Amino acid sequence: MADAPYELVYWPGIPGRGEFVRLAFEFSGVPYVDLARVPAAEGGGAAAVTKLLESAGAGLTPFAVPALRHGERVIAHTAAILQYLAPRLALVPDDEESRLRAHQLELTITDFAAEAHDVHHPIATALYYEDQRAEALRRAPFFVSERVSKFFRYFDRALDSNPDGGGRFLVGSRRSYPDLSVFHMIAGLRYAFPRSMPAHEASFPRLVALHDAVAKEPRIAAYLASERRQGFNQHGLFRHYSELDTTEA
Repeated sequence: MADAPYELVYWPGIPGRGEFVRLAFEFSGVPYVDLARVPAAEGGGAAAVTKLLESAGAGLTPFAVPALRHGERVIAHTAAILQYLAPRLALVPDDEESRLRAHQLELTITDFAAEAHDVHHPIATALYYEDQRAEALRRAPFFVSERVSKFFRYFDRALDSNPDGGGRFLVGSRRSYPDLSVFHMIAGLRYAFPRSMPAHEASFPRLVALHDAVAKEPRIAAYLASERRQGFNQHGLFRHYSELDTTEA
């Protein structure tokens, strides 16, 4: 298992939830295969996702991607993948309390990401945005004006409750995977809500500093400047619709 390659299975063309996992690999410098970037003829692309989700092996088939394949193991759900990877990539302290703290933070980020997605798809993922535009217009102001600040307040308090973090790290005394995930959330929200985010950022400068510090980490900076980094677009987790970018509830 130690020599087995790490394979990330996710949809091509979008950063999405797979990006939380990519950032862990990129920050740690541990090699991985991103099947979203592998041609379908070579076993990658959307075909790899479909094959995995429709497999009927002896193990538990993932409900959705991202999924991680490591030897004979297949782990699905972003938080579970990161919980598995973190000790192997040195992205969490060794003690149990820190690992539980990191997992709790990541599960909260999972909730945050789901709410961000449901702003533009509040009824069903099978419908186009235009088919649920009225519901999205009703939901968006509450997310932007209330939920973003509530989540940010929680993570800001988490900086205070980490005695070893100096207000800079969410877990322990150095960078851990929840830091990377908060970075991705802020980056995605900036894309989706460019008019609304400056006010939130002004209220939580330490989270902005966390985001900026992650962006400057040498391996992350190199990744962000590379072709491996997929840009946000109108098909992923974070989408920009100007009419939804409002603070009026």
